[in-house]
Amino acid sequence: MGCLNHTSADRFILLGLSDVPYFQIICFFLFLVMYIFTLLGNLILILVVRITPCLQTPMYFFLSNLSVIDLGFSSTVIPNLLVNALSKDKSISLFGCAVQMFFYLALGATECILLAVMAYDRFAAICRPLHYHTIMNRKLCLCLAAGSWSFSCSNSIIHVILTFYMPYFQSNYINHFFCEIPLFLQISCRDTRHHVVLVYVSTIIIVLCSFLLTAMSYFYIVSAVLKIHSSPGRWKGFSTCGSHLTVVTLYYGTIMFMYMRPPSAHSPETDKTVAILYTAVSPMLNPFIYSIRNKDVKGTVKNNCRFH
Repeated sequence: MGCLNHTSADRFILLGLSDVPYFQIICFFLFLVMYIFTLLGNLILILVVRITPCLQTPMYFFLSNLSVIDLGFSSTVIPNLLVNALSKDKSISLFGCAVQMFFYLALGATECILLAVMAYDRFAAICRPLHYHTIMNRKLCLCLAAGSWSFSCSNSIIHVILTFYMPYFQSNYINHFFCEIPLFLQISCRDTRHHVVLVYVSTIIIVLCSFLLTAMSYFYIVSAVLKIHSSPGRWKGFSTCGSHLTVVTLYYGTIMFMYMRPPSAHSPETDKTVAILYTAVSPMLNPFIYSIRNKDVKGTVKNNCRFH
């Protein structure tokens, strides 16, 4: 099979979730509903945090950042999936693919880091309550958020440049529903071992290190909560972090499963299923998990509904 250089491979064909017509229609309506819920849930959560004085705290500042990420993360992938589900032309330009991959990688990495930052915030609130406002001051919160975004965008730019500088086989079909790095490494006709190593290193630095920092924070949190003698107090401590732990388990687990497996272990159907979890399901569930388990958010929504 011939090899195309990086200038001639100007379009890629995204095969999507299925080539069965009726299943494509089902997928269209299912993902359309999920996308609408994602937009509404995250926009409402951002608005509630914005208009509620008592929610102007570090935890809700990071939660607003997380909602912005989920909006962008889902919007990077799902609209293109919806168009492809009903369109005969499933091609995407090289530039369009590069833009999609940049935002997907940047937003995904930022979410990984912010989840670790939010875990540290909960550690400071529960284990260092008297010094919490000194530790999590406004300057530190802004630096942590800006650092997360900057580092993730820089990492994304490097991967996108390396990915789209590679030559590809003439059969430039992508058996996926969006442009993801592992699939491009498979269709490249260049030795990709160095790029694979770079993907592993990035995953370890961003995802695994974030996960370990999160796990360490929760180890101390659980230890502190177990020292509480009263059952109501202990339950309150666990419930405070329950929502965050749910999000962390779902997100980190799927990302590490996708990017820390060897190339030979990847299969199209498994990759698509796992990708759905962190591109569609997680962004949709995040605002509902946080709002359902949070009395301040629920109270604000109820008061505004009653007022109107």
